[in-house]
Amino acid sequence: MSRLFEVYLKIVLCYNTTLEQEIGRRNMIESLVDAIINYDIIEQIEISKKELKADEAHVKFLEMSAYENNFFARGKRFIAGVDEAGRGPLAGPVVAAAVILPDNFYLPGLNDSKKMTKKQRERLYKAIISTCQYGIGIGTVEEIDRMNILETTKRAMIRAIQNLNVVPDQLLVDAVTIPIDIPQIAIVKGDARSVSIAAASIIAKVTRDHYMEKLHEQYPKYGFNRHNGYGTKAHLEAIDQFGITPEHRKTFEPVRSKLLKRTTLFDFMD
Repeated sequence: MSRLFEVYLKIVLCYNTTLEQEIGRRNMIESLVDAIINYDIIEQIEISKKELKADEAHVKFLEMSAYENNFFARGKRFIAGVDEAGRGPLAGPVVAAAVILPDNFYLPGLNDSKKMTKKQRERLYKAIISTCQYGIGIGTVEEIDRMNILETTKRAMIRAIQNLNVVPDQLLVDAVTIPIDIPQIAIVKGDARSVSIAAASIIAKVTRDHYMEKLHEQYPKYGFNRHNGYGTKAHLEAIDQFGITPEHRKTFEPVRSKLLKRTTLFDFMD
């Protein structure tokens, strides 16, 4: 951009002009010089912003590595972060993931998956599965309705841990305690405080999103690819219009009430 201004200046300077034209030409030159200076300043500001953002991501990553570094210093080798996705939706499974980060792992931008865009999650998801050990655990809709969402979540987390290639010697779990014979600590808001849990949250979230996208192909009228089973207005309207699928959690409100209402009406009609 600055080079283009220089060329334009040379063109302007080559003309013979009257006094009035000379004044106009000089004003033009001053405007061009100001534009060049402003452009360079803006360019430097943008560079500084990018550098600052990179520094902030670096600092955040180091802060979120504190739990892992603490246990590494105690001699732990396989530290697994554990998290889930899908406790709140009205439809679909709850998905858990366990992730063991390798030595010297560094992935700036890693954070709670809920704070990221879909594009950011997908990018980090690919980086994590290509460099880390991970396991996936699924808690089905049938289990959720039979046991409750908390117990199903714990069962999905255990399955994710069991699907790892190695047995962890330390677990960092987001907010819950798992009934498994492995040392563990439950960290409230762990997906924003531990890189291992953040990595697990991304794996769980993206895995579940992919599942719901496939479910959309099976039930295209419900829009599962847009709301992922959460109780949005569009989702509730689809339930009212098309009914409840086998993938809906029948113990969750308002699905439960809608199902009871339909059953009572059918019983009355009989």
